[in-house]
Amino acid sequence: MAKGQEDKVLVQNKKASHDYFIEETIEAGIVLTGTEIKSIRHGRANLKDSFAKIMDGEAFLWNMHISPFEQGNRHNVDPTRSRKLLLHKHQIFKLMGHVKEKGYALVPLKMYIKNGYAKVLIGLAKGKKNYDKRQDLAKKDAQREMARALRDRQKS
Repeated sequence: MAKGQEDKVLVQNKKASHDYFIEETIEAGIVLTGTEIKSIRHGRANLKDSFAKIMDGEAFLWNMHISPFEQGNRHNVDPTRSRKLLLHKHQIFKLMGHVKEKGYALVPLKMYIKNGYAKVLIGLAKGKKNYDKRQDLAKKDAQREMARALRDRQKS
């Protein structure tokens, strides 16, 4: 893939928007080893149960699964190891301040390639209650019904 190409979303965490209110997003680089980037380019990664954590002034991504590359050999690593996120110090301190508040978490939203480098979009998220999730589903259903009615009306 040539550098300078548009962002190409490879992996997306669809469950994050269902489970959390996303208040702010930050783009972070990610440290990869061996053949992990090849697996990511093939879309063999999963952000479903992953989360970001700040320890000792550094940000890490936990539980992100990157499948071992089929043609890889000894360069394949543990699929769910923790991976360091590349952020500026002021971004880390800002996130640390927010995460200390009750109910906030750092959730990866999507992973993409930008200018030849793997990037992760991290969201500062606050957990939803069950009634919030039900309200969101009701809104989606209502919008879907309105779109279906408009489509049917235009066909007539």
